[in-house]
Amino acid sequence: QVQLVESGGGLVQAGGSLRLSCAASGFPVSTYHMGWFRQAPGKEREFVAAIAWTDGDTNYVDSVKGRFTISRDNAKNTVYLQMNSLKPEDTAVYYCARKMGGYTGYRDLHRYDYWGQGTQVTVSS
Repeated sequence: QVQLVESGGGLVQAGGSLRLSCAASGFPVSTYHMGWFRQAPGKEREFVAAIAWTDGDTNYVDSVKGRFTISRDNAKNTVYLQMNSLKPEDTAVYYCARKMGGYTGYRDLHRYDYWGQGTQVTVSS
């Protein structure tokens, strides 16, 4: 069955880096658009980054542009989120998800059908 398992979260000081991994099983990430979302306490889940399987196109929320990079390793069936220059406002639970259908609407969490359990990222000031 389809499963997504995130890892790599933790506690880091502001300015530090983390790399999140999302190991997929039950389907090939090479033929699905994939996304990362995050949810801070008391806030709604928000889009962070997405990658298209067709041409590798990537998109980011403005607040992480230039700091975060989404990528995938088809051989390992894994999607990554490299996070650099972390800020306290990046503190959240981070989720990876598989998108349904085409790449259109990649910011809309309702267009994703499978989600991982999440990994906590805490950035101290």
